[in-house]
Formats: sequence, structure tokens, C-alpha cells
Amino acid sequence: MLLALQYSKLSLEHSCLAKSVKWPQLRRAFSRSSVRRTDGSSAGEAPKGIPYSKLSVGVPKEIFQNENRVALSPVAAAALVKKGFTVNVEEQAGVAAKFKNETYEASGARITDCKTTFQSDIVLKVRPPIELDKGHLRDGGTLISFLYPAQNKPLVDELAKKQMTVFAMDAIPRISRAQVFDALSSMANIAGYKAVIEAANHFGRFFTGQITAAGKVPPAKVLVIGGGVAGLAAVGCCKNMGAIVRAFDTREAVREQVESFGAEFLTINMKESGEGVGGYAKEMSKEFIEAEMALFAEQCKDVDIVITTALIPGKKAPVLITKEMVETMKPGSVIVDLAAESGGNVETTKPGELHVHKGVIHIGYTDLPSRMPTQSSTLYANNISKFLLSIGSKDHFYIDLNDEVVRGSIVLHEGKLLWPPPPPKVSAAPPPPPKPVVTEAKPSVAAKQEGQVPDYFKETLKKSLVYTAGLGSIVGLGVVSPNPAFTTMTTIFGLSGIVGYHTVWGVTPALHSPLMSVTNAVSGITAVGGLLLMGGGVMPGTVPQSLAAGAAFISTINIFGGFLVTQRMLDMFRRPTDPKEHNYLYAIPALAFLGAYGTALSQGCSDLEQMMYLGSSLCCVGALAGLSSQKTSRLGNALGMVGVSGGIAATLGAMDLTPELATQVAACMGAGAGIGLLVAKKIEITDLPQLVAAFHSLVGLAAVLTCLATYMVDYPTFATDEAANVVKTALFLGTYIGGVTFSGSLVAYGKLQGLLNSAPLLLPGRHALNSALLAANIGAMAYYFMDDSLTAGLGCLGTTAALSTLMGFTLTSAIGGADMPVVITVLNSYSGWALCAEGFMLNNNLMTIVGALIGSSGAILSYIMCKAMNRSLPNVILGGYGTSSTGGGKPMAITGTHTECNVDDAVSMIRDAKDIIITPGYGLCVAKAQYPLAEMVKTLRAAGKNVRFGIHPVAGRMPGQLNVLLAEAGVPYDIVLEMDEINDDFTKTDLVLVIGANDTVNL
Repeated sequence: MLLALQYSKLSLEHSCLAKSVKWPQLRRAFSRSSVRRTDGSSAGEAPKGIPYSKLSVGVPKEIFQNENRVALSPVAAAALVKKGFTVNVEEQAGVAAKFKNETYEASGARITDCKTTFQSDIVLKVRPPIELDKGHLRDGGTLISFLYPAQNKPLVDELAKKQMTVFAMDAIPRISRAQVFDALSSMANIAGYKAVIEAANHFGRFFTGQITAAGKVPPAKVLVIGGGVAGLAAVGCCKNMGAIVRAFDTREAVREQVESFGAEFLTINMKESGEGVGGYAKEMSKEFIEAEMALFAEQCKDVDIVITTALIPGKKAPVLITKEMVETMKPGSVIVDLAAESGGNVETTKPGELHVHKGVIHIGYTDLPSRMPTQSSTLYANNISKFLLSIGSKDHFYIDLNDEVVRGSIVLHEGKLLWPPPPPKVSAAPPPPPKPVVTEAKPSVAAKQEGQVPDYFKETLKKSLVYTAGLGSIVGLGVVSPNPAFTTMTTIFGLSGIVGYHTVWGVTPALHSPLMSVTNAVSGITAVGGLLLMGGGVMPGTVPQSLAAGAAFISTINIFGGFLVTQRMLDMFRRPTDPKEHNYLYAIPALAFLGAYGTALSQGCSDLEQMMYLGSSLCCVGALAGLSSQKTSRLGNALGMVGVSGGIAATLGAMDLTPELATQVAACMGAGAGIGLLVAKKIEITDLPQLVAAFHSLVGLAAVLTCLATYMVDYPTFATDEAANVVKTALFLGTYIGGVTFSGSLVAYGKLQGLLNSAPLLLPGRHALNSALLAANIGAMAYYFMDDSLTAGLGCLGTTAALSTLMGFTLTSAIGGADMPVVITVLNSYSGWALCAEGFMLNNNLMTIVGALIGSSGAILSYIMCKAMNRSLPNVILGGYGTSSTGGGKPMAITGTHTECNVDDAVSMIRDAKDIIITPGYGLCVAKAQYPLAEMVKTLRAAGKNVRFGIHPVAGRMPGQLNVLLAEAGVPYDIVLEMDEINDDFTKTDLVLVIGANDTVNL
């Protein structure tokens, strides 16, 4: 069953799970709750049956002896009135259940006399009609009540003569969809709880053990026979009261549930399954019964309280505790026989009575649910009202005998006997065909989808042409290469891209958020470009020096802020059981690396910078590789810090630093470091996506500033430098990519922060506008190479900076908030390529290697998410290019209907499910509901339930955001699985909770 929760109805007010869970926080995560089911009706069909507005519902007073319950509570009555029913409640019908007439009237019901109530179209009752009721029932009416048709055949015959339609609440099939209608389970739950309360009332000692000034009091020992709903309720209540609890059931499946309460599950040395039909146990063999009787005889000598709940449908309750066993129990012991109404499990039980036999108190009450009338009436009213609303659809009452719940529970239809229902049709699945031996290559995905035989020649030719184009391009770059330095840099770029490609593919999806954060920090290596161009004294002396100082300042914000945020995220993944870490020891290789460089530099050694760059680059590769697993992730962050520190140290060592310039460098980087650390320390983890977007804008701006400064500084050398065109190309591309990254990141920040509308801004002719902006940039680049003057060059770079900034705005504005994860990864990739451009123009190996790593990282993450959304990257980035903004065709027909569920329904489904998958989304992030959800998961796992999380690649607003949030709340990362890891488990799962993630789930 799939429970789609966008507004939490997960309140466990009537469940033991509610003790430590902060449900109000969780409620804000969602917008509505539904259980989807297919009933064969189509959205376009006219509803069948009678509208609720034309029907009346009668709730008579129960007149059976000692019956205090009522069929409908005021809350349930209000729900029916809201749907359109006219609800008639007999005078004082709910008084025994503590429901006043005034409360019913306030809920919209009418208070009527007995005759008017029974003349309603539909009558709701608790007990089967007795003689006094039969005379009032209307001919041709509808009755919904407990009926027990097998035991009450004369009653069924009389109702048939009145041409009535009758539903038995006790005959509702026990299937997943009908759990909310299961009144037997509701009453059994109350009976199990009340049995413990009655036992405690008559037992002469504490349930829990105590140590007092007067001495030590041992805890009571309780034996519960039967592990159904009533038995488990009794086990839970006894454990909560501090008793030592033992339980026995013939069904092995009950063991796990009993042990989850902390109780002891008793067994015998005989293997025989007691699994029966409908959740009941079956009758066991003679040998098995003799063995269990021996067990019970032994236990009766030791325990203080015995609670029996064993029933076999359609038969007298089995006698499990004999008179001889009772007489071996200690005086003052208590026996509660919940099977008393069916004869009793204890030989000495007197049904309906409280009596003492040989000093042992026997409680044989047959009306335990009625002894808690308010609670039992509330639960029964919820069961019966939901069942009534399920008969038909779209606010119409219609009896569809093809509905398995209706067919299973209906006894009479207009006087015709339909009970018992036909057994469910079970069709054996055909045996799987033998698997053929495959000797050829596997067909492509497209061919599989279309059911066509692939054309292997075309596929191979396509791959061949790709390799041809790649190798030809390499030769072409060699032809236009101006000098060996360009060839060397291109080689470094190519190899770095390959290393980055294979490294990033090894990163576990759960660590994609730390990966984004660490690449964001490493991209601060743009500070190297700014440092190389800085000059002047304490203050910059020229415009290029000012631009360079600005680039170094904002790059340092990225470095320090990025690494601190990464460390915070990785610390959240730590589990209490993980061994203590000593990551501070990684300072030893860092100090050795930097200290050795400083010592060698002071001794006059030259040409050390390239080797420092090599060491720093390898550390940056290690930073990405370290995030391939949780065990090495913190090492990866440490290596990233060492790599960036080594690169900056090598750059400072290569500069001709005067005391004044050193002061300027220290001021710029010190201020940037302070701001970065302050922001990273205060930022909430839920705001991480917008922080990353803001940091990306800084990288783009730093690239633009560095490119402009480099052009002004290197312009005099362009006339004589044979590599001038290569440098100018890198400058132009760096400015263009930086401008797009800068404005695109700011728009992404605005949408994520709520400053801008998250909906796509679909400007008229936006694709034509973007094409025009691209063409204008190409024109500016052409003129840039045609006119060699300084003014023209700066004008063209300024033009492309403005045009690319506008293009970044138009591209990103057309993308909706749900696609922001892809936008952030693409912007991350852009920042890497901008860094590569800086590396080419400054002939700096470190910047080229790190840029290729970041560029490939962002590109791969973008591909992973687009594939998960079944969309192409151009379709996302170009705001749905290739699709219409609005659909013009006929929408997909909805062939099923959903069934609304309330608080109790959701609680019941969670309580009854053993295998649960939780699929969270952005709604969870917005509501900050990860904390109560983590507490709920902890409680469920402690109760023995198998709970896991399934994370979609684009859940949230950043890759891996949900993993980080759940880790922050204390959810162990080993139960947080990715989509591909858990997809195959859904067929074996009892319940799926979709929490704020309807955009990533196909319901």
C-alpha cells in the first residue's frame, strides 16, 4: 500500500508510538494524505448510485444488556454530515458512551425518537438487532452492524423477509485496503488493553518491581496466550506497566512482534505452523496440543497473571488451561479469559462473571470493549463511517458486488442471501519461460522500448564516428597549437578530465551534497589567478590590480566557507557506534608539505612551484576520490584543504612580495576567510542549496574579474606573443562562462531563498532571445579578434560580460524550482570550465587540472539527475526546449480513485505494516520535519519493523540534500538507500510513506 503524505496525518495520538515524536513539526511537511487504489472507475463516467444528500443515516440507542457503546460518535457524525448525509441520532443514544445530545447537534446531526431513527435509509448499529429492534426496522432498508451470520441464522432469515440489505462488520475481509474498516481488530485492541487494567485492579501487588525502604518488591509475571491483536495489546500494556511478560502463539510470525515489545516468546520442541485464514490461528494436531499443554502447566506454577485470547473461527474456543493447572497457581493470581464469550480458554471460566476458584481470581467478562465505551465507540464509529463512505464513489452510495470488501461483508442484498461470499479467485502464475542463451550483444534501451531488433551496424558506426571526431579534433588542436606550452596544457586538460570522470563516478550518491560543497571550496583556487595579478602597495595601484584583489577576496570566501560546510555535513553522517576519529593527524602531512616547500624556498631552490602544483592537484583529486565512501569522506575533505593550501602557498612563493603587497594580500584573504567562515558556521543545513548557488556566483564573478585584469596586463605582449590568440580565446571564453555562472547562480539563489518566484519565467520567444544573445556573443568574439586595439578588446570583453550575464538570467529564470538540483550542478560545471579557461590564459597547471575535475564533476551529476527524471539536459537548461509550454492535447485519463485517510488510518497502517519504505522530498526540507521523522523511525525500528528510506536523485533542491538532512537528524546512513538500490524492494513492501515528494514519485 502506498500512502502519499504531503500534509502529515501521521499523528499517533492513539498509539504507543506517540510518546517521543514531535508530530506538530511533522505536520507542516505535507499538504494532504491519500491512499491510492484502483476501483475500475474512470474519471469521465457519471457516478452510479444514490447521492449522499438524498440519504438519511440512523443511529439508534443500543438496548442489549450492559451495552454502553454507540455506533457513531459526534466526530464521525460530523464527517457524514459534511459529505451530505442527514444523520438521525436517537435521543440519549450516546449517553452511556459520554456523548451528549447537544454534542451531536453541534456536529450537525438531528436528535430523533426511536421510530424516526429506525426509519432512516441506512441504520448503523453495534450489536445485532434483538426482538425490540426488529419491529422498528424499515422494510427494504439498509443495516450495517456486527451480525455474526453463522451464529445468527434465524436473525438473518427474519431480516431477509423484510427485503433488507445487510452488511456485517464482523465479515469485512482482512485485506490491506480494509484495515481502516476492521472493527473486530479495533475492539480486540481495546479488549486486550482493558484485560490488563482489570487484572491489575484485582491483583494484590504492583506490576512493576520496586525497591522501597521496606524491602524489594518483585515484578509481576504475566503469561499471554495468543498473539493476535488483543494478545499483542495486552503484551504491550503489561510491558509498559513494568511486568515480566511471556507470550505464546502457534504462529511463528508472531515471535518478532512479541519480542519487539521486550517480551519473551515461548516455544515448544515441535515444528508445526499455526497460520490460519484471515489472521487467525488454525486448530493444531493432537501432539502439538499435548506439548503446549505441558508448557502451560509449567508456566501456571510460576506466573501471577494469565491472559488468554485464543479463538478459532466458527468453533468453540479451545480449552488451554485445565482445572488442574488453575489449582497449581499461587493464591491471589488472576486469570482473564478473553475467549469467555466463545466458551473460554480456561476450564474454570464462567462467561460474563467474576469469580474465585481455589484462591485464583477469574475474570470472564464478555463485554470488555463496552466497559471502555467512549474509546470503543470512537474507534467503531471511525470503522463504520469509513466503511459506509467506501460503498460507492464520488459522494454516491452504490453497492458494487465486484468490490471485494463489499462482496465479503454483505449478507443480504434486498432480501437475497449472499453470505457466505465466494472464495477469492486465486490464479496460479504460469511458470516462467526458460531463459534463452544469449550469444549476441544486448539490444539498446531504445530498441527494447520499441520492441524492435536493433541495427548493430548503425550503432557501431555511430560509436566509430564519435571516436573519429575525437581523434580528429586532437590532431586539429595540434595543427593550430602555437607552441609546446599549449600542447602540454591541452594534454594536462585532457588527462585531468578523464581522471575527474572516473573519480566522480565512484562517489556514492549519498555524498553528492558534500561533493558539491568540496568542489565549491576547491573552485576557490581562482584565488591563484587573482594573486598572480595583484600588485601595488597596501592598496592596489591600478585598475587591473584592483580587479585582481577583488577576485582573490571573493575566492577566499569560497575556500574557507566551502570546506567548513563540507566538514559540518560529513560530521552529521557519524553514527554513535562509529569508532573515534583522529583527523587532526592529517595536519602532519600538510605541515610537512608546506614546511618542506618553505624550507627549500628559503635555501634558494627554484622551479618548485610546478611540483607544488602537482602535489596540490593530486590532493584535489584525492578530495573527490575520498568521497567515494563514508569511511574516507573526512580524509577527502582534509586532502582538499591541503591541496588548496599548497596551491596558494606555491603562488605566494612565486610572487615578488614586498611587505606592503603582503599586507594587501593578507587583508584581502583574511577578510574573505572571515566572511566565509562566518557564513558557513551560521547557515542552516536546509539552506545549503542557496548557499552553494551564492558561492557559485562568486566563482563566476572572480573569473570575469580575473579575465578582464589579465587582458589589461598582458595586452602589450599580444603583438609579439605567438600564443596571443590562445590567450585571447581563453580570456573571452572565461569571461563568457563566468558571466553566465554569475547571473545564473544569483537567479538560482533568489528562487531557492524565496526572493524570486520559483515558477518558470516563460518569456515570449525566450528561445529566440537566447539564440540572439548567443549570436551577439559570437559577433563580439569575431570583432574581438579583428580589431587588436585595447579599447576594442576591452569593449568586446565588457559586451560579452553583459550579454552572458543577461543570458544567465534568461536561461535560469525559465527553469522551475523543482529543476534547481540540475541547475546547481550545471553551474558547478560551468565554474570548473571557467577555471580551466583561466588556467590556459595564465599557463597554470593547477587551475587547469582543478577546473577539469570540477567541470567533469558537475557534468556527471547533471547527467545522473536528468537520466533519473527521464529528461535531457537541454530540455532542463533551456526551460523545456523541445516541448510546448502548455499542453494542447487530451490529458492522460485517470482510471483509478484515491481514498482519503485520516489520522487513525495512517497510524493503523504504520502500526500494522512490517516492511516500510519512506520516500522523502523537498516538502520535508521546507518543514524541517526530519527531526520528528527520525524519532518516529527510531521508534518503529525499536518495535521490530524494517524501515528504510528511498531517495530519488533529484529529491530536494540539491544532489544529496535529503541524505544530509536525515543524517543531521540522526538517521543512520546505512538505511538511507538510493533509488536504484531500493526500487526492486517495493514489490515486497507493506507500506510506502511518500512525504513531500509527490514530484519524484509515480503514484
